[in-house]
Amino acid sequence: MGWSVEASGSEADIDFADDAAVRAALGRASHVLTSVPPSDHADPVLASYGDALAHEWLGYLSSTGVYGDTGGAWVDESAATGSGRRSARAECDAAWLARGARVFRLPGIYGPGRSAIERVRDGKAHRIDLPGQVFSRIHVDDIAAGVVAALDAPPGPYNLADDLPVNQNAVIEEACRLLDAALPPMQSLEESGLSAQALAFYSENRRVANGKAKRVLGWSPRFADYRAGLRDCLRRSLP
Repeated sequence: MGWSVEASGSEADIDFADDAAVRAALGRASHVLTSVPPSDHADPVLASYGDALAHEWLGYLSSTGVYGDTGGAWVDESAATGSGRRSARAECDAAWLARGARVFRLPGIYGPGRSAIERVRDGKAHRIDLPGQVFSRIHVDDIAAGVVAALDAPPGPYNLADDLPVNQNAVIEEACRLLDAALPPMQSLEESGLSAQALAFYSENRRVANGKAKRVLGWSPRFADYRAGLRDCLRRSLP
């Protein structure tokens, strides 16, 4: 497509804290995409560089956590936000929408090097006894494809999620099957010894609808379910 990409961050060429360098890059940019998470209930990009963001195309990687717990029901972009544990993320989500951004709401992100394949191999996988608990997921390559598909799309929120929300246990069991590994024991949350952050993951239960992204962006997930996604992760992890 002939794009030139400049990035800031801990492993990028431009230090986010280098005001002059970031502003110079923003001055050269036609499109701006941010994945910077909230900090102290504020968006660091808007707080530091909001006055330099007059671009026609802005994008923000948000979270489907802005919808809160739906008890396993489907949720789309028309749903209210801000009632869940991700209150800071919901505030930033709203701030970027007010700027006219394309806001990409993402569920659990996985991909090569960051999937149930690695957790099973490393002995860190858990199966939690929570019948009826479901989550949506998105392969990292499908996020990139969704952003590219939105380059000519109108502003607004877009859920980028796969087509098959399932219980996390199903994902672990499929990874074990692919690796020919033993299943980890079924445990209660109390027995699991998970971190507070990981426990919070299980505090909400929802299915994320991706129909708007399919309809408006002409996007479809290449990895439409966790099985296809895990097969890709395994293939790309082999020497």
